[in-house]
Amino acid sequence: MGIFGRKSTDETAATTPADATVNPELAALTGDYTIDPTHSAIGFVARHAMVTNVKGKFADFTGALHLDGADPARSTASIDVKMESVDTGSADRDGHLKSADFFKTDEFPTMTFRSTSAEALGGDDYRITGDLSILGVTKPLTIDLEFNGAATDPFGNERVGFEGKAEILRSEWGLTWNAALETGGVLVSDKIKLNFDISAIKNA
Repeated sequence: MGIFGRKSTDETAATTPADATVNPELAALTGDYTIDPTHSAIGFVARHAMVTNVKGKFADFTGALHLDGADPARSTASIDVKMESVDTGSADRDGHLKSADFFKTDEFPTMTFRSTSAEALGGDDYRITGDLSILGVTKPLTIDLEFNGAATDPFGNERVGFEGKAEILRSEWGLTWNAALETGGVLVSDKIKLNFDISAIKNA
């Protein structure tokens, strides 16, 4: 069952009165959470030379969630990513990404996401929309999320987990560097796939 216990529209209308009490198990998940970076990942995938994918991640980030078990539209998320922490498995490539050709990390050290809306899609699927800021440019981003579950870990922390995915055109944020290939096409795709694996701990 999803974190907000969302059923299909028809099923909800048929079985759930308007003043029904929220499932206590779901209501218990309502609260503020801090993203645990040691058990979370923020990654990306770019097409390279038109023929293969290069995967990368950001190792240094912080974030917070507010989950509302009664009204998913009131849930929120915020993430701050240190762009210097980019890691693609190649020091030379990482250095290029940090340079003025791409992230300009000396001038713009942080990428941020601030949610503006959230919705339950049914089952364990959710969608959150917000403002993504890169290189001082802010544009909307929609992330499709799957709720992975909730548990209490051996240290007594109440955890929730989500997987998310999104796609952007990097040129819309001013990331326009590229190189033409002799065979046609370009070295780096404009479309970038974003991946999120989030484990968050409920605040005391």
